[in-house]
Amino acid sequence: MDESGLNFNPPIGVSIELEPGLRRLLAPNPSPMTFRGTNTYLLGISNIAVIDPGPDNQKHLTNIIDSLETGQQITHIFLTHSHIDHSPLAKKLSEVTGAKTYARGPTGVGQSTAMLDLLASGYTGGGEGRDEYFTPDVCLNEGEIINVASEQLEVIYTPGHFGNHISFAWNSNLFSGDHVMDWATSMVSPPDGDLADFMASCRKLQTRDWRFFYPGHGAIVQDPRGRLSWLLTHRLQREAQIIDQLHKAPMSPKELAKAIYIDTDPSLLGAAARNVFAHLIDLCNRAIVQTDDAPRFEKTYTLSSDDGPN
Repeated sequence: MDESGLNFNPPIGVSIELEPGLRRLLAPNPSPMTFRGTNTYLLGISNIAVIDPGPDNQKHLTNIIDSLETGQQITHIFLTHSHIDHSPLAKKLSEVTGAKTYARGPTGVGQSTAMLDLLASGYTGGGEGRDEYFTPDVCLNEGEIINVASEQLEVIYTPGHFGNHISFAWNSNLFSGDHVMDWATSMVSPPDGDLADFMASCRKLQTRDWRFFYPGHGAIVQDPRGRLSWLLTHRLQREAQIIDQLHKAPMSPKELAKAIYIDTDPSLLGAAARNVFAHLIDLCNRAIVQTDDAPRFEKTYTLSSDDGPN
């Protein structure tokens, strides 16, 4: 069965074995931002680790519990990050099972200086959905190893999409959360997302050989090295498009998004503008682009060396 790209459409709430010791359940929260819904993974044979339990949805909670086979118990709950499509169900699942929750840290941990400055200015972004009250029982650090019976998970800190985003290495596979997906590029939306961090995290993952990436949404990433290269190239191409448009005239993030994302559904242009804003912050920090005072979403941007339209 071909599950790649837009062909990915498994039944919601049905436990599907991906390989021995690993199953996936699709949460009932499809949307333009979550694709078919959040992928919840169950790892293990007897002691089960749940990775990204998903949104606060009673039916999904029931499906997770009902997927347990005789002799199985949930002993660990792992979160890649605390967006509302990944983490809210963790608390209820923990209460039902007694399993502790594990993550990089509470919402807000790991945000860069530039993003903290943006938050201090009053900018709250586009509402991709922060789980504001999320706090894990156990905070994890880069390189930490967690044993789940015979399975081992290694923590890899991968900020960019979100400040507290981590991925989990399992053998030569990676639970990549929303950092690397097959169906779409990762949203990098300030102040939660930082483009410089995103690029650095991609390059960090490039230093290792991977078999598969198991993402937070969509199909298995069958060619992790190729996908990482594509993501980096895509971002550099988007940067070039922004610079090209600014050669023509000063523009705001909204104006740039409208000029660049010409084939995008108008309902998604708001998200596209926030994506552009992430690039503009990075370009300002590298002194390629400028605006008066600090970067803000409502401002107009010019090239630092631009002498006017050409």
